[in-house]
Amino acid sequence: MLNRVILIGRLTRDPELRYTPTGVAVTQFTLAVDRPFTNQQNEREADFINVVTWRQLAETCANYLRKGRLTAVEGRIQVRNYDNNEGRRVYVTEVVADNVRFLESPNRDSGGAGAGMREDMPPSNNNRYSSPRDNQEPFSDGKPIDISDDDLPF
Repeated sequence: MLNRVILIGRLTRDPELRYTPTGVAVTQFTLAVDRPFTNQQNEREADFINVVTWRQLAETCANYLRKGRLTAVEGRIQVRNYDNNEGRRVYVTEVVADNVRFLESPNRDSGGAGAGMREDMPPSNNNRYSSPRDNQEPFSDGKPIDISDDDLPF
């Protein structure tokens, strides 16, 4: 059986960091994920998906993610339930993330959603999804590469 989810979307609000009674960090946030089609009014709709992170990942998300930030989330779907104050059973579907990638630089020039991000964020070149200028080919300088047949693994 397989339960795996990959989402790319924008945060609808700043992450909410809390701690369990035993001191384990947990962060909750919501991603707005665009649907791949438009409605009859030619407008793009979005799904709003709840995401939960735990421990060190939770603290990292709370420190560096902000409302409007483009983010990739990888994890699993979880459905839980509880009885509310009125005695009714409430079901909650959420993604428990085990990998979160920050897809935008925190100091974008446009004063848009990335404004107000912390400047102490880790460098984007550590992210798998960094900007094209960070992913330049290492041998794109036009010089020939000297490789002997002994260097090849096959």
